[in-house]
Amino acid sequence: MPIKIKDSLPAQKTLESENIFVMTEYRAMHQDIRPLNVLVLNLMPTKIETETQILRKLSNTPLQVEVEFMQTASYQPTHVSATHLDTFYTVFDEVKDRKFDGMIITGAPLDYVKFEDVDYWEEIKQILEWRKTHVHCTLYMCWSVFAALYYNYGIERTDLKEKLSGVYEHRVLKKSSPLFRGFDDVFYVPQSRAMAVYPEQIKAIPELELLAVSKEAGAAIMKTRDSRQFFMTGHSEYDIDTLSKEYFRDLERGLNPHIPVNYFPDDDPDQKPIVKWRSAGQLFYSNWLNYYVYQSTPYDVRDISEEEA
Repeated sequence: MPIKIKDSLPAQKTLESENIFVMTEYRAMHQDIRPLNVLVLNLMPTKIETETQILRKLSNTPLQVEVEFMQTASYQPTHVSATHLDTFYTVFDEVKDRKFDGMIITGAPLDYVKFEDVDYWEEIKQILEWRKTHVHCTLYMCWSVFAALYYNYGIERTDLKEKLSGVYEHRVLKKSSPLFRGFDDVFYVPQSRAMAVYPEQIKAIPELELLAVSKEAGAAIMKTRDSRQFFMTGHSEYDIDTLSKEYFRDLERGLNPHIPVNYFPDDDPDQKPIVKWRSAGQLFYSNWLNYYVYQSTPYDVRDISEEEA
């Protein structure tokens, strides 16, 4: 949350030059506050684990957030009970007439599957079109990043010969961005995917802005210039053992996976992983929620309008 100070306090300019968000007394007095409405389209088969990871990130701020979970209607998950889905999830037809301050669309285990061959691709396209007029700010994670870039801008992904799995060093390109307030110049993010887009592809689209890159992982964090869409190819929300579970699962399937990079001490799967991404991950979600949802969404959610062309 911002710090509130008296109007024209000399420290204001210094703090703002250090990329610290300052709210003047005048602005604070004229703010209206209400809970934020955030919709999460959870495409992961491990529904409950993903719910917990995302809620953990969204809850660690002073903001009051009302979170709703949505599933696809055109594909029924098999890794979670129908009772859980009936109790805690909605579908698009039940929310299509409502508006939301923010939306998060998760990744999905769809490596090497063409978008047009995804069972729920038509539904995804419908949701991606709907959010233009019904969601103030959308955050895409992993697979949904590539789906949204493909649908909105025609950016083709590159399928990797080997899965990118591990904890990789990332570099901030735009240090003045509120998204990176509190970040170190270099930070770590888990990656788990077999597809990529590259910086030159993002830079070729005038509407997009590249914010962070990774030597191994390529284009890592992007946004639209109107700040209505954010794209994060990695998994800052991952628990300490998520990559470990994926590795041993693939091992049991006979897939001969590589040991996740920069994850197990001495690359020894028998040792407990070391977390290097938790603080940056929390900052990422907190900054996104604060600066790009809370600080800019209309007070009356019904006033959300179509995003800039």
